[in-house]
Amino acid sequence: MWDWHTAREGLPVVLHGFGITLLATVLGSVVAMVLGLLIAVLRRAPTRWVTVPVRVVVEFVRSTPVMIQLFAVWVLVPGLDPLTLGIAVLGVHYAMYTSEVYRAGIDAVPPGQWEAAVALSLPRGRVWRAVILPQAVRKVVPALGNYVLSMFKETPFLSVITVQEMVHEANEYGSVHFAYLEAFTLAAAIFLVASYPTSMLMRRLEKRLAQ
Repeated sequence: MWDWHTAREGLPVVLHGFGITLLATVLGSVVAMVLGLLIAVLRRAPTRWVTVPVRVVVEFVRSTPVMIQLFAVWVLVPGLDPLTLGIAVLGVHYAMYTSEVYRAGIDAVPPGQWEAAVALSLPRGRVWRAVILPQAVRKVVPALGNYVLSMFKETPFLSVITVQEMVHEANEYGSVHFAYLEAFTLAAAIFLVASYPTSMLMRRLEKRLAQ
C-alpha cells in the first residue's frame, strides 16, 4: 500500500540516481554521435580494407544485446570505473545505430552537391566539412534525438555492472525499506517527466526541419 512519507524520504535517493542516469546519457550520447559520424564516413572509404572490417564490427555490435556487452567488457577489463565503462559501452553500442542514421543523411545529399564540389576542386576534407556534413546532419537531428531517448531508457542496464543509476537506487531503497512500490513508482515518474517532453520536442523539430 502506498505510503507518502516513505515516498518523500525515498525521493532524494532516487533523484541522486537520476543524476547518474543523466550523466551516463549525456556523455554516452556524445560518444555515440562522434563515433557514429566517424563510422559513417569510414563506410564510404574507397577501399574494402576499411569498409569491410567496419561493417563487420557494426553488424556484430548491433546483433548482440547491450546488457551482454556491458557484462563482457566489465569482466574483460577489470579495475575500470564502472560508470566510465558503462558510458563507453553505451556510446559504442549506440554509435552503430547513429552511424546508419548519418549514412542515410549523407546518401540524401543531392548528387549535384558532390559534383559541384568536385568541379570546384575542393579538397576532400573540406567537401565533407563545408558541403556534405552540414546538410546531412540537419536532416537527421530528430532521428539522433530519438536514439538519445532510447539510451536514456536503457541506462538501467548499467546496474548489472554496479553503476548506481536511478533504477539501481530505487531497488536498493525498496529493499531496505520494503517500499518497492514507492521507489519504482518514483523512478517511473521521473523517466516519464524527463522523456515525454523531450519526445514532443523531437517531433516538433522533425516537422520544422521537414518544411
